[in-house]
Amino acid sequence: MSNNAKLPPGFRFYPTDEELIVHFLQRKAALLPCHPDVIPDLDLYPYDPWDLDGKAMVEGNKWYFYSRRTQTRITGNGFWMPLGGDECIYSSSSGQKVGSKRCYVFYVGEPPEGAKTNWFLQEYRLPDSGTSAGSSSSRSSKKRHSKMVTTNN
Repeated sequence: MSNNAKLPPGFRFYPTDEELIVHFLQRKAALLPCHPDVIPDLDLYPYDPWDLDGKAMVEGNKWYFYSRRTQTRITGNGFWMPLGGDECIYSSSSGQKVGSKRCYVFYVGEPPEGAKTNWFLQEYRLPDSGTSAGSSSSRSSKKRHSKMVTTNN
């Protein structure tokens, strides 16, 4: 079941990386309301990616949700492994860094071994310091916005 029922007819949710950080994650970390309030909170890591259907805001094959930052990225049947390093996200208007993004790939099995799947996850986070959004609340360092995307072609 999709959370699209919260959206007005014809509304499509295709935010850019900058919009996810500035209009959603910064507001969530500052405990401000988000409009539209379509991204749910979810404790991600107990779930395997195929069990997330109906638990997140869904648009096409992309699932959006907020999840607490954690060091453990292990589920019942596998684990999320980082794919490369952090990618900085910059404001298109000011050129300042507004956050970062890191990609993960899901592997079935025990770490560090496992079989790579077609599931990947993009985690967004606010800067650790240097901006008011990053230092305004201790919750900002504990919150990440995650966007899950399937790549089954």
